[in-house]
Amino acid sequence: MSENKVALITGASRGIGRACAIELAKAGYDVAISYAGNDEAANKTIEDLKSFGAKAKAYKFNVADKEACEKAANEVLTDFGRIDVLVNNAGITRDGLFMRMSGENWEAVINTNLNSAFYMTSPIIKTMVKQRSGCIVNMSSISGLMGNAGQANYSTAKAGLVGFTKSLAKELGSRNIRVNAIAPGFIQTDMTKDLDTEKITEHIPLKRLGQPEDIAKTVKFLAEDAPYITAQVIGVDGGLVI
Repeated sequence: MSENKVALITGASRGIGRACAIELAKAGYDVAISYAGNDEAANKTIEDLKSFGAKAKAYKFNVADKEACEKAANEVLTDFGRIDVLVNNAGITRDGLFMRMSGENWEAVINTNLNSAFYMTSPIIKTMVKQRSGCIVNMSSISGLMGNAGQANYSTAKAGLVGFTKSLAKELGSRNIRVNAIAPGFIQTDMTKDLDTEKITEHIPLKRLGQPEDIAKTVKFLAEDAPYITAQVIGVDGGLVI
């Protein structure tokens, strides 16, 4: 069993998930990450996590597959002995106008961005209840708070995570398990690399896109420094949603 606290972060071979993993490793956590396909990126992330003294391991599976999530969660518990922090971060986009959106693209985003949070949390929550402690962070989005043209599937999934967060927080508070969500704005990752950043920053009070580290520091805050915060959706968007 790990002597340190243990964090499991989905979709963490790169981008926001990777930054969260590194931030928690720096804070003394042992870290398990999930990823879908990029072996090279996952291996590099694990090397970096270990350089901070963390026990770290990557698990390759599809978070949209319920059985795969249950199997992976059990493997993490076997390998690390506990899970103190779960970050449901994995997500994809399949953008398009609703009138042209295929059922396949709708289901892919809902399954990966929303259903995966249920699939991952369900087996892990039993362990947190036994521990009588735990922190869950669900990665929502400003798109889930205000909607976004061309992202009906993505916005729906991210809005669903808000309801999921608040409901779980009410159920689990008496067990000392806190559940919060983060709603990132425009963050510089592969997901935003093709956007017109100059046009976007005109509408952001802080006049810049966010960095993955901005989200990671918020995750670390919720995990380490927020014992009386639960059921909240914290916007990390440079003031975009006012």
